[in-house]
Amino acid sequence: MAYQQKLAEKLSILNDRGNGVLIRMNYIKKICSDPKLRPSTLTDKSMESAVKYINKKFPNIDFRGNSQHLTNIQRQKSDVMAATTSYYNSFLDVMEFRDHVYELLNTIDASQCFFNIAINFDFTKNYLDLITTYTSVIIMLSRIDDKKALVGMYNCAHEMTTGSSDPSYPRLGQMFIEYEQPWKKLTEEFGPHTRLVTAAVLSLQMVYPRRNLSAEQWRAAQLLSLLNSPATLLDPACCDTMACEYLSMEVMERWIIIGFLLCHSSLNTNQASQELWKMALRSGLYLTLIRDEVLNIHKVSEDLFDSFKGYGKRIADIKECRENAIVNSGAVHKERRHYLRGALKELFKVLEDEPGLLGPKALFVFMALSFSRDEILWLVRHSENMPKIKTPEDYIDNQMAELLFYMEKLRGLMTKHTYILQRYHVQYLAQFDALILNDTIQNMYVCPEEESVLMSSFVSTLSALSIKQVENKEEFDFKALRLDWLRLQAYTSVNKAPLPINEYPDLAKVMNMTQFHTRMVDSVEELLQETSDLSILCFYPRVFEKMFTQSSEEATVKRYLMAFPVACTHFSQCGHPLCPEETEAIEKRSLRLCVSLLEQIAKQTSNVILEICAEQCNLNNQLLPKNCAETISRARNKKQKKATPRKGEVQKEKPGAESLRKDRAIVTNMDKMHLTLTELCSSFGLCSDFIVFSHIVVPTEFLLSQLEIRLSQIIVRMAGYNQATQEITRPSDLLAAVRAYTASLHTLSSYISVDVTRLVKNILLQQTQPLDSQGGQTITTLYTNWYLEGLLRQASSGIIAHCPSMHCFVNQATENDLNFRAEEFSDISELQALAELIGPYGLKFLSENLLWHITSQVRELKKLVIENMDILVLMRNSFEKPEEMVNLKKRLPGGENVLKRMTIIGVILSFRAMAQESLKDILLKHCPYLMGSIEGVRDFVSPETDIKVTLNVFELASAAGLTCDIDPALVSAIASMHTDNTSVEEEYKLSCLLLVYIAVSLPNLALDPNSFYSREHGGHNNNIHCLAVAVNQLTAAMFTTQNKNIEQHLKEFLLLASSTLLQLGQNTERADFKNRDSVYLLLHMIVEASPFLSQDMLESCFPYVLLRNAYREVYRTFIITLG
Repeated sequence: MAYQQKLAEKLSILNDRGNGVLIRMNYIKKICSDPKLRPSTLTDKSMESAVKYINKKFPNIDFRGNSQHLTNIQRQKSDVMAATTSYYNSFLDVMEFRDHVYELLNTIDASQCFFNIAINFDFTKNYLDLITTYTSVIIMLSRIDDKKALVGMYNCAHEMTTGSSDPSYPRLGQMFIEYEQPWKKLTEEFGPHTRLVTAAVLSLQMVYPRRNLSAEQWRAAQLLSLLNSPATLLDPACCDTMACEYLSMEVMERWIIIGFLLCHSSLNTNQASQELWKMALRSGLYLTLIRDEVLNIHKVSEDLFDSFKGYGKRIADIKECRENAIVNSGAVHKERRHYLRGALKELFKVLEDEPGLLGPKALFVFMALSFSRDEILWLVRHSENMPKIKTPEDYIDNQMAELLFYMEKLRGLMTKHTYILQRYHVQYLAQFDALILNDTIQNMYVCPEEESVLMSSFVSTLSALSIKQVENKEEFDFKALRLDWLRLQAYTSVNKAPLPINEYPDLAKVMNMTQFHTRMVDSVEELLQETSDLSILCFYPRVFEKMFTQSSEEATVKRYLMAFPVACTHFSQCGHPLCPEETEAIEKRSLRLCVSLLEQIAKQTSNVILEICAEQCNLNNQLLPKNCAETISRARNKKQKKATPRKGEVQKEKPGAESLRKDRAIVTNMDKMHLTLTELCSSFGLCSDFIVFSHIVVPTEFLLSQLEIRLSQIIVRMAGYNQATQEITRPSDLLAAVRAYTASLHTLSSYISVDVTRLVKNILLQQTQPLDSQGGQTITTLYTNWYLEGLLRQASSGIIAHCPSMHCFVNQATENDLNFRAEEFSDISELQALAELIGPYGLKFLSENLLWHITSQVRELKKLVIENMDILVLMRNSFEKPEEMVNLKKRLPGGENVLKRMTIIGVILSFRAMAQESLKDILLKHCPYLMGSIEGVRDFVSPETDIKVTLNVFELASAAGLTCDIDPALVSAIASMHTDNTSVEEEYKLSCLLLVYIAVSLPNLALDPNSFYSREHGGHNNNIHCLAVAVNQLTAAMFTTQNKNIEQHLKEFLLLASSTLLQLGQNTERADFKNRDSVYLLLHMIVEASPFLSQDMLESCFPYVLLRNAYREVYRTFIITLG
């Protein structure tokens, strides 16, 4: 008869089904209680009256009474039906599950089965699990406030659609009414099952009290310690109740509390029941039903017993146990966690050093994981629902990270050394378990056929195992054997069984041990999940983050912080096929939580790293040349025996003084930061990557990301750009600071395996762009703005002069003193530092902005040419007629404006040339061979080469900082100015007339007192020497775009300019032309700067003697006599 009842199979299937239904009920409750996720049929205002009417009349709703309340359902019946179908079916699942549970429990009761957790462990566990799961489903069902509305609306829509009520509706409605007071109804249902339930729960009295010990008792017994008895270190850890040793305390407490709530009669008659029940009540205040849904055990017990007569003493016991739990349980569990931290650490260190011990001592690992998981989950559910007590610190654990850390480490060891576990336990099963099981079977005086077949298959399966299967990496699967053992337990546990298992405890002991050994071979992962699954933390995000925050504030626990995000890997295990809808929500929540925790760890680590970098940068700044003046001055004064500083004056410490210590015990701030960094970096060593759902998470990438963001901000902040005052850090100072930061960052590689070089390159590469990856300004943008607004704008106004002899810009002595010295930002070293910082990309951006200003000036120059086109055409045709030229010149206005704009263009181009030269120097230092190749390609270009090829080559050369006969960027900028309104011929005409305009306006420069040539600067005080660069480059660019001969037009310009300047020599009496000689030098500068003109061309149109005399005149002032 027992063989046909299939008790084992039904228990397994119903338990899995019950878990799915329970998760489904929890999901519906969460959906209905969240205003954002509630079904639309419940939130729609037009449905309010229908919902109220259904709740009031449920379950006897008159669907055909033409009630006005249900008209909206009539209108939207298809939508209502579609929206409520899944909920209705879920409630039907509950009813179906209840029916099957009733049937199975009645069958078990009729069979008068024997239950003892120490003997038929799996059968008893499945039975008790079914009872608690069924109870939890009913309790969760009662907590769904909208169940009547959802079922009523569905049935209403169903009847309006099909003309008849759903067949299951009457029973479903009756079930809802019956379970409005769930506990009372459940106790009535379980009345007939009291004897079996009580017997099953009472079997825990040999297990639960032994597990529910204080930390002092654990310590006295040296629980989980492998080192307390070295002589037995290699002995296999085994006992009569293997599976009970790692059975969850919370599960046992749930069995006890719910079991005695349902079958409470023994509490008044059985002292053992009372003691077990009270012990469970004293352990805590809450039990988990599912996810974050908890049961307030004392309140529920008191409310239930209050409705029964003769339970006054039990109510008093409940109150006494509640007070005891409130006062003592927090401290008891706190001490347990403290003990477990040390025990797990010791266990891990021993097993890590000797992984071979995992074979005989695997049970210790699962016990440690189970005990730790129980304590963590106890704290989580009680922290969320913390009672008002005098010692709230008992519910705060700022060292939780350490416990989580060693749990993960032990899990990792078991996964890593699966081969060791398999090798050991395959031998154990074949050479010990099979033999002892065979002997046990032989000693049995009765063995029915069905049982004999099962046990013989056990022996043959185990005997066939060999170590070669492990070496050949064969797949093992003992699920069939374990299911057969469950079947055998069911067969032998019924009343009047031919082979009663309670009479053969040795068989149960051997098989329970064998079952554990088979799990070590084929389902270590499953057992790890069973004993250390922390997926419930996903449903307590607030508590989880609070624990993380508390741990992160403790200096000695920082090294374990990575255990928190790694715990998120467990969250993927909490789903169920019966509720696929919640999987996506859990995945999002898990990832969000994991990313949030990793970002916080990364922020803490990056803060410490960058503080160390900042300190090193400050120390490095003390060694900069600009800071040594005071030290040199002091040494010089000492040598010359000048007055020493007074006693009251504090002398500045020399760099390096911070490293001098009188006592090594003195801890500096830098020491503390390095210690903190060591702790934080250690946390990254837990794992290089882990998987949360289907996402691979790499913790170090979060650190690199944080460092990238923060360091980018710091570099920009160190640049110190103030737009209002136009202040900025010198490029050389910023470069020194960046190098100091980079050198300090490279020390990070000694703490943690990260590619610092890649990080720094990525950051600095972003700084060469106008915006970084976060959309923020970079130093490229800041320096571009400053050089345009701060330096070149002042140079255009004559406040700053370009100094060719020193290759920089210098301040002019004016009334408006600037707040910076131009040479400190524009000399060779500064521009080379700028090129190092912003690189070719940054200088390209700077160049583009410079060219934008040039095109603006060219646009204005063309307007002037158009306004005076007629006169300029006449002048171009009459340059050999001096008298006519003089008359035309008087009619030509705006000459000063043209020269001013051309000077601005020249200043900008001169600065650009200096920047390009600095870039070339830097690239020659970094990649000389590449530069050599580029130079070779550039030099290979000849005037006969196709212009497109020429420009492409010049673009490459220009990007590397090399000078070219034609500036490709300027050509591109000029070409972009052409519009559809003007033809190529018109543009060509404007270009030719612009050169005429410039040439005939040159004599005006002699009238400007600032046109004086300075030998010291190698140029003119008003920057007109920059006209040479402007004329040459602008001419080359304009006529290249128009595909005309550059040399021919420059010769024409030279003839015009020579002609107009020679007329200055005829006005020797006028004092206005005292700077005539300085202006003459312009012709020589234009020829010198041009790749298209030669000295022979100049001498053919301008006497060399005039140039020689001009140089003698301008240099006469600077003759210095030595003697």
